[in-house]
Amino acid sequence: MDDNELSGMIAGHVAIVTGGASGLGEATCRLVVAEGGRAVIADIQDDKGRALAAELGEAAVFEHVDVTSEDDISGVVDRTVERLGRLDCMFNNAGIVGAVGPIDEMPLDEWQFSMDVLLKSVFLGSKHAARVMKPQGHGLVLATSSVAGLQGGLGPHAYNMAKTGIVGFTKNLAAELGPFGVRACAIAPGKHATPMNADVVFGDPEALDRSVQYFTERGTPLKGRPGLAGDIAEAAVWLMSDRAGFVSGHTLVVDGGLTTGSREGAEPGGGRFGSHEPLLREGGRRGIDPR
Repeated sequence: MDDNELSGMIAGHVAIVTGGASGLGEATCRLVVAEGGRAVIADIQDDKGRALAAELGEAAVFEHVDVTSEDDISGVVDRTVERLGRLDCMFNNAGIVGAVGPIDEMPLDEWQFSMDVLLKSVFLGSKHAARVMKPQGHGLVLATSSVAGLQGGLGPHAYNMAKTGIVGFTKNLAAELGPFGVRACAIAPGKHATPMNADVVFGDPEALDRSVQYFTERGTPLKGRPGLAGDIAEAAVWLMSDRAGFVSGHTLVVDGGLTTGSREGAEPGGGRFGSHEPLLREGGRRGIDPR
């Protein structure tokens, strides 16, 4: 979004963003501040987190948070409320690719670590956000799922299981928290140019320019339009705002149409049914009234 189009739609809101020092989380923290909110950058990447907080100024603060630690999650929630007076959104965004490989070769310790980072963290963030949001009567518990949580073959096994679990958990959480005035939602990104995906494709999390080019050519059904971290930030901040005040239990898919069955790199008019031909009907006949 152009700076001239910013509206302050979450003015005064406070959001904790786990994994906020880079990638989707960084983009979200930037937009939270740009739209008038305050961002708590919760991450284990100390140097990046501190640098981002310094750049964003008084509206942002960095907290070292290991999302697999209940003490860390509980602590950042408590300190946020003590210092900033409220908590409007807990964005459980931190993630990794995790364990990779065939299921019959998967080490249990790698599987468990993956599930801790990808799924246990969402439970912990939701648990400690809920204890604040339920008595205050408002708030949003938000999580990053993935298209891999909606469709097979788009991620490793542990990643797929965790991201699928987030979709179901979000529905259950919304059912519990709704009577307290608290919403729960998730976002399912597609193939976006982020440090994590740059590492997957190029073995280098800093290769963002190459990733943008790669996903422009190969990672999107929308010709010439790659998925960017800012797309997820826009979705997240909209969900945080009053404009999405009647949206709960929903997983917002931001994937350029990938999970609709749209093909990456498809040419206009291509595909088996890309051009008109006589209507197909029974027995190999064609046309509405074949003679």
